[in-house]
Amino acid sequence: MEMVHEVTAKLENKPGRLAKICSALAQEKINVRALVVMDSTERSVLRLVSDQLDATRKVLTGLGTAFEVADVLAVDMEDRPGSLARVLERLAEEHINVEYAYVSAAAGPGRSLGIFCTSNPKKAQQVLQEAANNSGRDSGGRRPLHVR
Repeated sequence: MEMVHEVTAKLENKPGRLAKICSALAQEKINVRALVVMDSTERSVLRLVSDQLDATRKVLTGLGTAFEVADVLAVDMEDRPGSLARVLERLAEEHINVEYAYVSAAAGPGRSLGIFCTSNPKKAQQVLQEAANNSGRDSGGRRPLHVR
């Protein structure tokens, strides 16, 4: 897991706008690691994590697209039932709020990439790192959060 930069832009909700941005990123050989688009009343909200933040900024600026950058947590997870729930339960146990999240396919087979914006990114990273380091050890008999 790692802290990564996420770009958020509000786009006109019209055909081709997202395609134009993705085409411009592709032309500059920028790989999009994760992406989500959400509809809102006036504009769509685009959130993406790329492999080249500075180049992504230049592309969006060149297209006249206003954007913001925030630190989010990128978590490599197994692509199987319960993996996401375990991450979320671990954060909840430590009273860390997940403000939003999205998941993307990862490079390796059977893997996925979760992007998490949390109330405390540094603590979330520490908690999940400790959980990953202790994953082979006994959990101490704690029941899952949903059955408490």
